[in-house]
Amino acid sequence: MSYNLGSPSPIEPLSLGNVITAGIRIYRSHLKDYFLLALKAYVWLLVPIYGWAKFYALSALISRLTFAELVNQPESISSGQRFVNSRIWQFLINILLMLLVGTGILIGVVIVFAIFGFLSAVLVGGLNQQANIGVYLMLGLLAFVVGILALVAVLWISTRFYLVEVPLAIEDNVDGTSTIARSWELTKGYVWRIILISFVAFLITLPIQIVVQIVSTIVQLVFTPLLEQNSGFGLLFAVIILALSFASGAVVLPFWQAIKAVIYYDLRSRKEGLGLKLRDYEI
Repeated sequence: MSYNLGSPSPIEPLSLGNVITAGIRIYRSHLKDYFLLALKAYVWLLVPIYGWAKFYALSALISRLTFAELVNQPESISSGQRFVNSRIWQFLINILLMLLVGTGILIGVVIVFAIFGFLSAVLVGGLNQQANIGVYLMLGLLAFVVGILALVAVLWISTRFYLVEVPLAIEDNVDGTSTIARSWELTKGYVWRIILISFVAFLITLPIQIVVQIVSTIVQLVFTPLLEQNSGFGLLFAVIILALSFASGAVVLPFWQAIKAVIYYDLRSRKEGLGLKLRDYEI
């Protein structure tokens, strides 16, 4: 069946449904290749520092390959790997910078709640600890509102960094630092749309995660009496759980990276008039 997601206008944006559909179709069309790439990426996580950069680069490679399909310029895995491998240290720099950003966000949230807690204590203390239940209800309501606002702020900021690894894997004129600004630029004005797409994608992957959790629970129930009898089974149990985690991650990760690539394509179409159509797929 031929399926064309191209729009009549070169700058007409994709609908939310088309973003999800395009990601699913490319994911299905290249499931084996993307799964093996993702599995290799997860294995690299066992190697400290350099392995983390390799995981990041291989994950971004899936987005690069997906984007190449979207613009009807398919690329071989080996060619894509050569490109992302040439930037492996830039991926590591990006990881470290994003870790600093994440730490800064966490510190900011802690400071906000610390200030709120201090002001609440001062208010109650100023009332000589004779505050009635209405004051405590008001403080509770304020705490709830502050918590919601903090959550929304963190979600908004995190979404602005949603695409950081994608331009680094695709564009020629970015590095581990400038790709952060590139993500910030592309996502401007489209945060809630990206969040909605991500929520739908999460719902799609939820059954897989539930199945993995059920299987992990069954394995744990099977091994619990064995571990009580012989602790030597502990290593086998750990290996099985690790294998399940890697395998399930290798199934889900390519889907997320494909969705990221479609969002990246869509945002470039909206903002830069990327005058290319999504290719036809023969499924």
